[in-house]
Amino acid sequence: MSFLFPMNTHILIMNKFSRSCTVLPPIALIFFTIFTTALNAAQLVDRVVAVVNDDVITMSEVNDEGAGYFKKITDKAPPAQVEDALARARDEVLDNLIDKKLIAHEAEKQGVAVSDAEVQAAAEQMLSNNNITREILETQLGQTGMTYKAYLSTLRNQILQSKLVNYEIRSRIIITDDMILDYYDTNYTKHISEGGYYLMQMGFVWGKSGANQSDPVKYADKMDAKKRAERVHALVTGGQDFRILAQKFSDLPSAADGGDLGVFQKEDMASYMQDAVLDLKLGSISEIIETPSGYQFFKLLSSQDGQIVVQAAFGSVKEEIRKKLYDEQLKKQFDEWVVNIKNKAYINKL
Repeated sequence: MSFLFPMNTHILIMNKFSRSCTVLPPIALIFFTIFTTALNAAQLVDRVVAVVNDDVITMSEVNDEGAGYFKKITDKAPPAQVEDALARARDEVLDNLIDKKLIAHEAEKQGVAVSDAEVQAAAEQMLSNNNITREILETQLGQTGMTYKAYLSTLRNQILQSKLVNYEIRSRIIITDDMILDYYDTNYTKHISEGGYYLMQMGFVWGKSGANQSDPVKYADKMDAKKRAERVHALVTGGQDFRILAQKFSDLPSAADGGDLGVFQKEDMASYMQDAVLDLKLGSISEIIETPSGYQFFKLLSSQDGQIVVQAAFGSVKEEIRKKLYDEQLKKQFDEWVVNIKNKAYINKL
């Protein structure tokens, strides 16, 4: 943080000199002139932009914190929009700094602290996890306008926040089996109407590079898509989870939902889809079929009137649901906790 002398500093200094002598000696006058000039320059360069309890945030802190963000805006925003975009970005960064101050104040009240050794250990763990050196990290940070020192400061705040969350929130969150089962019944089971076919899908697209490929390149691209389809099809028919494999390997939009296509009526299906699924037994996997843009295969979950379809076995998704519910509760309670801290704090944006 930058510390500024108060505006009346030169008066205090003048009074001090006046008590010690009637006339300032030449060297004192020179010193005083240099000091006040530097002080005025500092006031022009930096200023307080917010007060948080008994602490302040300066413009230089905002500029340091948002250096990478501001650089990206300056580099990419249309010239006519740069100033407005930077102004909004500074407000966002200032709000983040206010939150950091509040968290730091709360941590101090709770006696929660983060040592230099903890920060260093976390930084080294990050380097190890990503298999990079500090030099590579500093280069990558520099490209975004961020220094290694600023990165460590951000890391310290993340650790501090995590400790506070553990202390204040995590221990109070309880996810019961009934909550998990309710979520499962709502999101993993569906009622199928007469004649409906509940399908899951995986697809492997070829020709992604565009229509201007040469014939040999097109053929190689097509064969690559077919091989990928065959490899994943073998994993599915071997008993591996369709949803997980779809999320990981499928090229189609349905991958985000684990390959879940929902319910189709026969007349709504494309001809290649009908060929693949109409003769399937419930729960079975279709053969790989060629489509105009790739290769696909399907899993049939239901085709009977009034049947309750289970998209995934409860045991296979129970812990996934528990984590999802836990994360939702954690975010909700954390947001409420921050609002409560803000309501009790003195915050003045200047």
